[in-house]
Amino acid sequence: MKIEIKNLKKSYNGIPVLDLRHLVFPENAVTAVVGPNGAGKSTLLNLIAGLIEKDSGGIFYDGKERVPARRMTLVFQEPYLISSGVRENIAWPLKLRKAPAETVRQRVETLAEELNLQPLLSKRANQLSLGEMQKVALARALSFEPDLLLLDEPSASIDPYTTGEMEKLLKKQNREKKMTMILVTHNLAQAKRLADYVVLLNRGNVVESGDADRFFNHPSQPETEKFIRGELVV
Repeated sequence: MKIEIKNLKKSYNGIPVLDLRHLVFPENAVTAVVGPNGAGKSTLLNLIAGLIEKDSGGIFYDGKERVPARRMTLVFQEPYLISSGVRENIAWPLKLRKAPAETVRQRVETLAEELNLQPLLSKRANQLSLGEMQKVALARALSFEPDLLLLDEPSASIDPYTTGEMEKLLKKQNREKKMTMILVTHNLAQAKRLADYVVLLNRGNVVESGDADRFFNHPSQPETEKFIRGELVV
């Protein structure tokens, strides 16, 4: 799914938080959205997800403005699970879409194996660690093979090993399912590992966007160079 932003504006209490003239998230690619705190990253993700209303402008999903809710999903920094078992959580989106029982079973088993969740399938969500909960949330998001996967700092509060498990699966899903992914992250190393494209936001505007290799190795903007070096960007 290709996402295109045109003249998008969003304010809170009269204070502008996003003002994007034009921005494209390529289809079948992983795009990392980076920037300092308050840059507007999560606001942009929530707008694309249709969770909040824009002030003006357009968000186009394969050329159409209507939010394709059944073809997309969002994984939050803090995992939100339904109060049932791990198996039921992963299966939930498929059951909502009335997938055949065998399809549900196979998909749950495959994702559980990919994320080493098999021993936890019978556990209840409230018995899991934070890292386990986040893996379940990711498996649930991937269960119905969305065309667009939105990720808001999904590994910010979990350990490096669990992060590695999740990143491995994300790369595999992107490669095999041609899934468009938009990842908001403060972790530049993670952006380097996962992203095909990178967007740098600051104060609600795009500083630079483009191919990940060029972004990290040959940035065109001084502000981008400073951000990559870890210097204060104001």
